[in-house]
Amino acid sequence: MEPMGKKKPRPRRSFTSEFKAEIVELCRRGDRTVGQVAKDFDLTETAVRQWLKQAERDAGTRTDDGLTTSEKDELAQLRRENRRLREDVDILKRATAFFAKETR
Repeated sequence: MEPMGKKKPRPRRSFTSEFKAEIVELCRRGDRTVGQVAKDFDLTETAVRQWLKQAERDAGTRTDDGLTTSEKDELAQLRRENRRLREDVDILKRATAFFAKETR
């Protein structure tokens, strides 16, 4: 039996950008509060607020913090490329050391 007051952590879920856009639109209409929308769709209020902030960044209406979605995508792509290039350089260094040792 679990101790009282301790909740099991919710498993991490992922949502499509279309779903997030629909939730953001519901919040912007003003019919319901962010909390009500979150509760109606079994989401955390924090996640919905983050989606709203990201939508504002992407629209250019919020420029004080964070990256736009396209900037995040580009950063992730550049990090992947950087990691691959570092691995290539490491392999070339090993090969150079190997062949340098073989020619002596």
